[in-house]
Amino acid sequence: MRTLSFLLLMSVLFISCRSNDLIRPGDTIEVAFEKAMNQYREGDYPEAAQAFETVVSIGRGTDIGQEAQYYLAESYYNDRRYLLAASEYERYAQFYPNSFRREVVDFKRAECYYFLSPRYRLDQSYTRRAIENLRLFNSRFPDSEYAEKSAQYIIELREKLARKKYEAANFYKRTSRYEAAAIYYDLVIDDYPETEWAERSLAEQMEAYILYAENSVPERQEERFRLALESYNTYMQLFPRGEYRSRMEELFDRAQDGLDGIAGNIRPSTSSTQ
Repeated sequence: MRTLSFLLLMSVLFISCRSNDLIRPGDTIEVAFEKAMNQYREGDYPEAAQAFETVVSIGRGTDIGQEAQYYLAESYYNDRRYLLAASEYERYAQFYPNSFRREVVDFKRAECYYFLSPRYRLDQSYTRRAIENLRLFNSRFPDSEYAEKSAQYIIELREKLARKKYEAANFYKRTSRYEAAAIYYDLVIDDYPETEWAERSLAEQMEAYILYAENSVPERQEERFRLALESYNTYMQLFPRGEYRSRMEELFDRAQDGLDGIAGNIRPSTSSTQ
């Protein structure tokens, strides 16, 4: 019975404390902001966000309104509601472009899109937006304490975009659409040359051209075997000690044998009339 009474008393006290943190009609903007800050400090970010929204709506143009705008974004950020956080950080930057908080606001806005970036198989709109915002941040604050982290984020996001294109190329290759595969491998090589997927793409592209040649009509085989050799030459220039060098040597021999067969009027194996 005493335990039940104690729990009831604590519940009443808890409700009373929470009630004291609610913004009421007649509260001054200072009181409303302090109530919002109390909820923020307690880690009650959803309630804090609602409270800061109220303060922002009544305090626009004041110093307290500016503070509330920042902590509104922070509340969404800490609650992992990143799309809302990014929007509020952007609003802060628009309203207060010369604020001493501009650096951290711009970084966290970009970081929100980084957190929203999904796994590589899904739509990469947020990934591209993150890269755009991170690059803008780096150009605006090159000496920032966040510059190294920002650069690392960009590397990670570009690896993801490169892999998405690489996997698309693999799909075309698996389904015998060799020309499309070669084009997509080329996009990886041209757009993301610093990623691990560029080296892989050159190896896969060379094999795609060989398969394309082997499954082509005789009059188109030579040019496609030569495209394979171009991939080999590019690989050797870019990755002379690369991970896939031995495979490239094997593919080189295969392409060269194909060309030798054409020169000697020995037709390589064909299975279609592409």
